[in-house]
Amino acid sequence: MGVIESSRHRVGGWLLQGESRHARQGPHTHPPEPEKRHRWWKVMCLTGVDYFSTLGYQPGIAALAAGVLSPLATVVLVTVTLLGALPVYRRVARESPRGEGSIAMLERLLPFWRGKVFVLVLLGFAATDFLITMTLSAADATAHVVENPLVPSLLDGHDVGITLFLLALLGGVFLAGFGEAIRIAVVLVAVYLGLNAVVVVDGLRRIATAPQVVTDWTRLLEMQYPNPFLALAVALVVFPKLALGLSGFETGVSVMPLIRGRPDDTERRPAGRIAGARKLLTTAALIMSAFLVTSSVVVTLLVPAPALAPGGSANGRALAYLAHADLGPVFGTVYDLSTIVILWFAGASAMAGLLNLVPRYLPRYGMAPHWARAVRPLVLVITAIAFLVTVLFDANVDAQGGAYATGVLVLMTSAAIAVTLSARRKSSRAVFAGFTVVSLVFVYTTALNIAERPEGVKIAACFIVGILVVSFASRVVRAFELRVTEVRLDDVARGFLDSCAPGPVRLVAHEPRPGESSSPARDEEYRAKLAEEREDHNIPDPEKVLLVEVRITDPSEFETSLSVVGEQRGPYRVLCTEAPSAPNAIAALLLHVRDVTGRAPHVYFDWTEGNPVLHLLRYLFTGQGEVAPVTREILREAEPDLRRRPAVHVG
Repeated sequence: MGVIESSRHRVGGWLLQGESRHARQGPHTHPPEPEKRHRWWKVMCLTGVDYFSTLGYQPGIAALAAGVLSPLATVVLVTVTLLGALPVYRRVARESPRGEGSIAMLERLLPFWRGKVFVLVLLGFAATDFLITMTLSAADATAHVVENPLVPSLLDGHDVGITLFLLALLGGVFLAGFGEAIRIAVVLVAVYLGLNAVVVVDGLRRIATAPQVVTDWTRLLEMQYPNPFLALAVALVVFPKLALGLSGFETGVSVMPLIRGRPDDTERRPAGRIAGARKLLTTAALIMSAFLVTSSVVVTLLVPAPALAPGGSANGRALAYLAHADLGPVFGTVYDLSTIVILWFAGASAMAGLLNLVPRYLPRYGMAPHWARAVRPLVLVITAIAFLVTVLFDANVDAQGGAYATGVLVLMTSAAIAVTLSARRKSSRAVFAGFTVVSLVFVYTTALNIAERPEGVKIAACFIVGILVVSFASRVVRAFELRVTEVRLDDVARGFLDSCAPGPVRLVAHEPRPGESSSPARDEEYRAKLAEEREDHNIPDPEKVLLVEVRITDPSEFETSLSVVGEQRGPYRVLCTEAPSAPNAIAALLLHVRDVTGRAPHVYFDWTEGNPVLHLLRYLFTGQGEVAPVTREILREAEPDLRRRPAVHVG
């Protein structure tokens, strides 16, 4: 039995390693372990495995969706990328350098429960984006494996099993650590971009040496769209179908904590980290834009239209088709292998995004257990959900495409709106006007995408409902958890405690009322309160009794630190503080008083009239309700030793 228990402790310790990384430091916690930082271009490769891997299917999607207009529609996409998405996310990087992304910017604009619910909805779209990135990319890698002519036919019909194996392999990489994932990503991106450069340059060479190809394309373009303005209008309408080429920006900012900054960086002013993130975003956008435009030209001019159609030999793999047709089977096979591997690993950027995003919100809201701050348990949960999604969608790429595009576009639209609102407060009118235009473009793109593929919103809604249900269930389960991370007493408050020696400190809970602003009304309320408690509880040494008042701030917050101020109000001594929850604040104060004085204090309450169930709901959502029994329950869970537990009296 001892060996089994020891093994369990070792496994548990390994799984929960780094749990405190995103936690707030309380008075008795250990400082968080420093995260290992990496050069910005290495982190770019981690986020780029998703962004760059879209070259495996994006040129073919563009040619199929826009036909001869594919290069023009791609230019529109690149324009939106460089003049819209890139400026938006460069600003997001500057305003949320700890990896919270645009969600944190919007959270600050919406306080209380409205803000929390809004953030949970956005996290639902983020989960849709990131998880579908994992499952869709793994399914696409499986499709490349099964469709390769060199692969044995016995793998046919086993798409789900192969996809699950690839997802398990990806989860295993992250169980080993971020460092391993980044090292793999650097090699994969370098090889994959190099091979794509060979295919594209060879295609451009063929076009340059065969002018009739360009002539045929321009003639066909003039026949179908004799009016150039009509061609531009159609390209503007079609380009939202190419929205998958915009993926990668949200993960680019969510993994900012992994970027190595300058030696003089601080958490308050991480200028080096911000500069590195902006280099990451700009470099990735420029590389991808160049590949998108050139690959679109090459595919549109060199790949026959029937081959790009569903069931065709170039469908979903246009550049791989050119690699086999123009550069030979050996190079084509190498290109296929690199595409399969990078599509498999494209989920790494999504996994990294979730591992950096989820622990920054849900545990802080009390809407996830403590272990959600640790990397390895979260990897196991995310991988399990990815398994479920894969089975439900039968590893079908097309079935997941709508949800993927919806998640990407909703997050980019929310980022554009957040930056626009920020620019309204902090920037010139010209900057505000520019971001307003960008926001409208993304709103249009998102709306058009949802109208054409409504199944994406339905899938995202499932993620959102799941996150909301799990989050609020976790909040209820953790309702009686002591969630004050630190208690600080000012000098006056400490003096009040010292004056109560040598006996235990006795506190009377008093709810501050709006009508107590004037001294006479307040003093009369204090006098009546203390007289009632002395009569009900026969309190000894009434002159040593202290009043305690808690003013409720934002009840939707979960963890908080407590600053206690002592105030002499006429003949009455009052300990005043602010907190999201009155019972939690009082329980934390009692435990702190015990630790400071060495004796368990006593606290005195009145019963509150009303239905106890309704009072419990009030506590969960407003931080008040029936304070006495909730305070006692919090103390019972926080301190199992009866001899050291503060005493709660109710009359």
